[in-house]
Amino acid sequence: MSSDAGAARTASESARASALPQVIIAKYGTRVGRRSEVYLNYPLYGYDDADIGMDYFFWIVRDADRTIIIDTGFSAEGAANRSRTTLITPAEVLERLGIDVGTVEHVVITHAHYDHIGNLGLFPRAQFIIAQREYDFWSSRHAQRRQFHHSVEDAELVTLRRLHDEGRVRTFHGSLALSPDVELREVGGHTPGQSIVLVQTSEGPVLLASDAVHYYEELERDMPFMSVANLVEMYEGFDTINELVRTARVAHLVAGHDPATLERFTPITTAGLQEFVATIGRWDGN
Repeated sequence: MSSDAGAARTASESARASALPQVIIAKYGTRVGRRSEVYLNYPLYGYDDADIGMDYFFWIVRDADRTIIIDTGFSAEGAANRSRTTLITPAEVLERLGIDVGTVEHVVITHAHYDHIGNLGLFPRAQFIIAQREYDFWSSRHAQRRQFHHSVEDAELVTLRRLHDEGRVRTFHGSLALSPDVELREVGGHTPGQSIVLVQTSEGPVLLASDAVHYYEELERDMPFMSVANLVEMYEGFDTINELVRTARVAHLVAGHDPATLERFTPITTAGLQEFVATIGRWDGN
């Protein structure tokens, strides 16, 4: 290969990399629980009980053409009803990042628990994307059963249904390519239509596991989370994610609630967000 051809190839690869999305991981809340409260049938494993932190995140995928919000965090009401600590609101994170919520066109809902759909009203122009099976379940009579209902806010489900009636909810079955570099996959388990998000970045493929994997330890020790709609599907989700990582189809796994998550990635050091926000992939802002 000539030096000119090599230079052209390098320039082309660099341009491709710079066009890929950046993933932003934003922590907005926290709490401390007990390991026996967090893991399903915890005494089976023979580990001592202890305190365990749980952080709350939402995620942003952006490139030169679009900004996609992945979940919207818990609301003030949802936090108060469960004694959760808000560190910074999702709205403030977005404002400090210079993201105009009025221009966001796509919001992905990985599942409909209170800490993932608490601020849908922030996005007046957005289309909301959710697995059909997830939407159907939370519109069914089983959504009111205590083992499920404790994880949702009725007013937020009403908002989701209203948005659906207004034609602003897009549903999918199995998987959906939201853009050439962003794919949604339904895995179930934690909730009937729990979804994960795969994103191609300049630093390699990223898997936003949301609550398919709350803690990295869940995968490492094969320990399901206590809140589960279908245990077999949760285990299948673990197997799917482990295989994606093993075969290098995923380079970066982002767990949904693990306090160690931000330490694994590059912190944002501007706008006073270094405690709350980390990134994967480059983005020049143009």
